[in-house]
Parts: sequence; structure tokens; C-alpha cells
Amino acid sequence: FTDARVNVLEISSENEHLLRTKYEARNEKELPVLTRYFPKELLQDIELPKAKYLDLILYSREQIEKENAAMDKGKPTGETAPWGIVSIKAQAIETELPMTPITAMRNALGKDQGGSGIPMDRDAYMEAYQYWNKHANVV
Repeated sequence: FTDARVNVLEISSENEHLLRTKYEARNEKELPVLTRYFPKELLQDIELPKAKYLDLILYSREQIEKENAAMDKGKPTGETAPWGIVSIKAQAIETELPMTPITAMRNALGKDQGGSGIPMDRDAYMEAYQYWNKHANVV
């Protein structure tokens, strides 16, 4: 199917010491937020499993244009596709992984701060917390 590797690991007593944190913004207009991750270079003895699924994250053309305008990313390009791919996640499970809690918080910010402007859903946030409290991204 694909040679893509998953980029999420369950946190265990064997790998917990490899976790790192840093403040990071996805671009110069966003607010930096604290992130937790496994640095890929520290996982040399761990082979990440091949993905069984690819989860495509799509935004509507309207949402992409709203966010681009709010972040001063220029005028619409004239693109007419109704949807745009904003992320492709390689994963081992068939259901969508919850977004990280910090991503949910960032998305709840106004578009001018890098969010989508969509209000936070407390239940979805708590589901994300339950998952990401025991897992971390590999970067």
C-alpha cells in the first residue's frame, strides 16, 4: 500500500526519557505553543511501523481563503478546487486520530492568530487529551 511510516508512538517506560518539548509556531504569524515530541534521530533503535492507512485532512476552499486572508497570505490564487489537502497523516489505525490538544486550542483562536476560528468542543478536547496523554508525535 505505502512505505510511509507512522509518526506517533505510545509513551512507555522504555522511551519516555526520549521525549522533548519546545515552543513552536508553524509560521511567523502564529503564536508559538508548547509541543511534546520524540526526536526521530533519538529513535535509531526503534523501527517505526509502516502505515496501514493514510488520513487526508481537507479544508474547504472557503476556509482556506478565509485563513489566508486573515494571515495576510495574499489574494486568492484563482484556484477553483472545492477542497484542499492540508495534511496527510500516516497511521496504523483505521479511525482518525484526535488532533493534539494544543492544535484544538490553536484552532479555537481567531484566524488572525493562525486558528480556524471554530469554537472548541470540550468533549473532543477531552478525547484528544486521553489519547495524547499516552502518545507523542515523532518529528
